[in-house]
Amino acid sequence: MPFKTWQCRTCGYIYEEEYGDPGEGLAPGTRWSEIPDSWICPLCGTAKSEFDMIEL
Repeated sequence: MPFKTWQCRTCGYIYEEEYGDPGEGLAPGTRWSEIPDSWICPLCGTAKSEFDMIEL
């Protein structure tokens, strides 16, 4: 299954499953569905539910 990319609606932060976000404790390859629903955007604090899947 191809990796997907997600973007915060508020600040534009990009989460790419392929690369993860090691600074946030998300290893490369961490799928969006594996991130807890309580997770928030590391830049602005927006809820995970306020992200959209995008294609780059």
